[in-house]
Parts: sequence; C-alpha cells; structure tokens
Amino acid sequence: MALTRYRSLTLELAKRDIQGRYRGSSFGMGWSLISPFLLLCIYTFAFGTVMGGRWPEAREGHASFAIILFAAIIVHGFFAECLNKAPVLVVSNPNFVKRVVFPLDILPWPMVMSALFHTAANLVVFVVLRLIMNGDFSWTIVFLPFVMLPLVVLSLGMSWILASLGVYVRDIAQVTGLASMAFLFISSAMMPVDSVDPRYRWVFLANPLTFIIDQARDVMLWNRMPNWAGLALYLGIATLLMYAGRAWFKATQKGFADVL
Repeated sequence: MALTRYRSLTLELAKRDIQGRYRGSSFGMGWSLISPFLLLCIYTFAFGTVMGGRWPEAREGHASFAIILFAAIIVHGFFAECLNKAPVLVVSNPNFVKRVVFPLDILPWPMVMSALFHTAANLVVFVVLRLIMNGDFSWTIVFLPFVMLPLVVLSLGMSWILASLGVYVRDIAQVTGLASMAFLFISSAMMPVDSVDPRYRWVFLANPLTFIIDQARDVMLWNRMPNWAGLALYLGIATLLMYAGRAWFKATQKGFADVL
C-alpha cells in the first residue's frame, strides 16, 4: 500500500506536486488561500441574487449565501482536482512507466493528498470568513473528515480508472474538465434539491457530490450530526469501486509502456 510500504515516496511525490503548482509565482503557496476566495467572490456575484433566494437559511439570515456556497465549493474543489488530474497521471510521467521497479499504482495517492492539502487551506478560509461575515462557528465541523472520507475513497477508485483510460484514450482528459463543471451545477451546491423541479430531481440526487455537500453543510453550518448510516453505505460502495479501480489499473498497466 502507498501509505505503508511506499509511504516516504508517496509523501515526497505529494510534496512535489504541491510545491510545483506554485513554483515561480509571486505569492507562492499563498495562492492556495487566495484562489478559493476569488472563486467564491465570482460565484457569489454571479449567482447570489438568484440562487441565494432559494436557501431559506439565507433568507432568514442564519448564514449568507456566500458561506453556504463556499461549503459546497470546498467539497467540489477536492473532487474536481482529482477528476481533472487523474487522466494524465501516467501520461505526464512516462519516465516512471519505463522504470520496472517504480510502483505506478501509487500515483493517485500523492494527487489525492495534494487535493486534501488544498481542501484544508480552503477550510481555513471558510472558518475565517464565517467568523467575519456571520460571527458564528459550528463545533460539529470536527466531523468533516468523516464526511469527506467516502468521497476520498471514491476519488481514489475513480483516479485509478481514469489514469488507466487516459493512457489509451487521450480524449478523456478533455472530457473531465466539462464533467467537473457538470458535477457542480447539477448538485446541491447552487440550490437545495427540494427547490428543483421534481421531474429532474433524480439527476441531482444521483450526483455523488450532492449527499456529501449536504452532509458537509450540516456539520460546517447547521450544527447537525452527520448521517452516519448514509455515510457508511456511501463508504461501502466507494470501497468496492476503489478496489475495482485498482484491479483495473493493475490489469491494464502492462500495456502502458507500449502506448507511451
């Protein structure tokens, strides 16, 4: 496993991924805090008036739309980073493929760890903004790691599958960018599912982000305990996908060198 047998290598690759993103920029790793704040401003300006009115909590003054939206952006940001980077994990590291001793199947782990780092940075921004804008803090936010765990496992399984497919079908990398935006707009990120036309509500409910976003808001904003039964079921399904994804990757990696 990446976190046991290859722990040092995995951590070093994750560190390299994080530092490489900001190398040469004036603000350096400060962009990990600036970027989510700027993105929040854009979404709030673009959708605040229309979408904000659909949230009863925003209308009643319990939380601003910006904070409600930011909780969703944190969840989606993690998933989108994994989704967009997974198809090029192997393609962008051809030198690893040609090294017989390199364990290719650990590549998704550093990517997920890097995405979790940015999630933690976003969480810091969220807490500060909520204290400034609403003067409030939810102690139940300590349960957020348990809420995110099923999505992390799901993202690992998805990453192994996409990393493999990305070697043989290069168009996958072009599709995932559009898919990540679709996952955002057809989830409960912008509006509560109850406000969606019943004819299309199933699309939102089928989105793997919707349940996690709702649970994240419960613990980050509304001082509610997580839905432990729902999270356990989600984690069970995600674990099956994770093992299936890794098995698929191991079965197909024999042909990577021929394609690259």
